Amino acid sequence: MMKVMKFGGTSVGSPDRMRSVIPLINDGEQNLVVLSAMSGTTNSLVEISDLLYAGKQEEAVHKIGLLREKYHKVIEDLYTTEQYKYKAFETVNSLLNDIDGLTSLKHSKQYEKIILSKGELMSSSMFYYLLLENNIDCVLLPALNFMRIDKDGEPDTYYIAENFRRELDAHPGHNIIITQGFICRNAQGETDNLKRGGSDFTASLLGAAVNASEIQIWTDINGFHNNDPRLVENTEVIREISFDEAAELAYFGAKILHPSSVNPAREKNIPVRLKNTMDPHDQGTIITSSYIPQDYKAVAAKDGISAIRIHSDRMLMAYGFMRKVFEIFETYKTPIDMVATSEVSVSITVDDSQHLDQIAHELQALGSVEIEKDQTIICIVGDFRADKKGSAPEIFEALNSISLKMISYGGSSHSLSLLIDTKDKTDALRLLHKYLFNH
Repeated sequence: MMKVMKFGGTSVGSPDRMRSVIPLINDGEQNLVVLSAMSGTTNSLVEISDLLYAGKQEEAVHKIGLLREKYHKVIEDLYTTEQYKYKAFETVNSLLNDIDGLTSLKHSKQYEKIILSKGELMSSSMFYYLLLENNIDCVLLPALNFMRIDKDGEPDTYYIAENFRRELDAHPGHNIIITQGFICRNAQGETDNLKRGGSDFTASLLGAAVNASEIQIWTDINGFHNNDPRLVENTEVIREISFDEAAELAYFGAKILHPSSVNPAREKNIPVRLKNTMDPHDQGTIITSSYIPQDYKAVAAKDGISAIRIHSDRMLMAYGFMRKVFEIFETYKTPIDMVATSEVSVSITVDDSQHLDQIAHELQALGSVEIEKDQTIICIVGDFRADKKGSAPEIFEALNSISLKMISYGGSSHSLSLLIDTKDKTDALRLLHKYLFNH
């Protein structure tokens, strides 16, 4: 059976890192290798796209030149033969020339998708040439031949499975298959993407398409930690976790895994393993359908939250009030994270503020509206089953000095969520770690 191995931007972020990936994938098994863009590249491409959109062509051309210099230095260091240096130079220059060609045109949002796709196309081509230079048999399959989203921006799983199998059948006999993460085509056949973190999603979708033995997500950390190791000392790796728990952690801020990537693997019951390319011998975190009850398993935080409160004296007797509220959010395709209600008000949180002003304007027809920005959702993952006795006193004891704006409990048997001011996030995470894991 095929194994899927996705490598993130830091895992292919330098010539040394690319070379260190080779023994991980060249193990005699059939491996599908999904690659992200080199670390920093997507940010540079977003900056170039934004400059073009703002009409700053000269600045954009300068940034493209800097990116070209960076990649030329990588190529000089990555290969030992002139043959493969030439191939890599030719490919990278061609892809960057495509971006250069857009600088003389009136920019559109579609051009941004084309520009962003170049990162994965460059990293996968360079890695493919590196394997060939080392006499390792492999094949590079373009993701744009089989990855597609539908008119709603959701993966077209039937199309992906059928076309990916067709690509595999056309290139039999290879143990190492390389493709790009993140990039895809939309329903109109245009270049598009699966949003930030979409390489994880690509790996999971393709793993489900071929019923893989395992999906491995290789990054720069040893797996899910029980708290944010960037802010909290003495965190520990969670060695085993269920799909549901992993989905909660990923959605509410654990950066190691893209939230959507759990679902395709869960539907096919394919284990997902999180591994560290800097420490490949560590077992990492394994995500399966198996659930091991534990009072408190992990804490995660999601920033960039806005809280919207609608107050209406008519709400108690108003039939259809909640439907009207949610229809406004649906109109602007803005997902909701948390909801809390009382007799005369409803509080809602969102992490997408793109249409916040329009939403607030329409909500004013239903009552008075208040918006509070710079909020953070703290999610505690553990055993919160409805039939379990106890009210998680340690959580509220830990956060006695923190102002709690909202509490969400009962919607999931795997988590409890709290809304706080972002300025209190670090203190909250450290206090929860002390009370939940260090007692």
